[in-house]
Amino acid sequence: MMRQSFKAKAHSVRRQVQASEEAANGGPFKAQPGPPLSELPFDGAYRRIHLAADEIEDHEGRVEFWDGATETAIEVREVSPYHERPAHLLAALAERIAAVRGKPIRCFGTMDLTLPKEDGRPARMMQADQSLYLHPERADIVGPSAMVVGTNHYPDVVLEVDRTTDVRRHKLKLYEAWRFPELWVDVPDESPRPRAARGTTIYLLKEGAFQVADASRAFPGWSAADIHTALNEERMSAHTAKVLERIGTTLGAQEGTGPDDDLLLRSQRDQAREEALRQAREEALREAREEVARQAGEARASELELRATMVRHLMIARGLEVAADFPTHEPAFAEADGEAIADAAFYCEDAADFIARLQQAAGR
Repeated sequence: MMRQSFKAKAHSVRRQVQASEEAANGGPFKAQPGPPLSELPFDGAYRRIHLAADEIEDHEGRVEFWDGATETAIEVREVSPYHERPAHLLAALAERIAAVRGKPIRCFGTMDLTLPKEDGRPARMMQADQSLYLHPERADIVGPSAMVVGTNHYPDVVLEVDRTTDVRRHKLKLYEAWRFPELWVDVPDESPRPRAARGTTIYLLKEGAFQVADASRAFPGWSAADIHTALNEERMSAHTAKVLERIGTTLGAQEGTGPDDDLLLRSQRDQAREEALRQAREEALREAREEVARQAGEARASELELRATMVRHLMIARGLEVAADFPTHEPAFAEADGEAIADAAFYCEDAADFIARLQQAAGR
């Protein structure tokens, strides 16, 4: 039997993924160019310039949309830092979610989104303010930041920030026609637009058309209201932190991963566990010494009996069962020093393990 080539395998995997995406979106829908430029009312916040196809790569301006039929580029007249802020914040928020999830999320920022002609040359192009891939291995894009519709996997989420513009009047129709699975449109709190317009709107592609949703599909349980809050906070609130943790935990459960799969969080959790163990050990030793001192004051007892009292107290405090005369009858106990006894009592799993640890410490 002829082995399947790497290219064929890759194509097969891509088709399987595409089939699952099509099922999630309501069926196989081919991307369409969308309305002609004349029907896309880019308003006064934009300017139009002539830009030939062979000039796009070297153009330094921020192109919101480029139409190959007319070789017209649409640029935002003025890009404010306040416009860029939510996109940068989303990348930081995604990184927090990814850490709890235990698997990375990749953000590409203002990635070129290209609809090709049949010959492969660009027919139309636009840029989102942020593009997120929940599975970085599926970000099979061209170069550092160029996604080709019909060739590469779609981002799981694209974000548009409408500080002074209105994506609903123009680019929304294009995202829908190009079959992007999930679009977030955020109107920042400090936007000069009317207060009623401020907030985040989530658009999910269902049966080939966008529908407004209360919560994200890519990030289960992340509501539009909570997304807007997170994208507009000066400092992360306790509420947002809990939301991010919940989403990361949910995504991790789907992947079979968690915080211990993130190297930084695992190190921090290990340090926290070690510190908790150290404090618990010191507290248990303090209580044991107090108990030994009390018994020594009530009646004369040998040093061995006092040590045995400390061991029983430590192990019982840890929920372990021990006999009333444990461990005075064990030779390894009589020979061990106080530090070895305390360590064995605090870390052992049961009475037999306690003796085994003392024997190991003695080199037996």
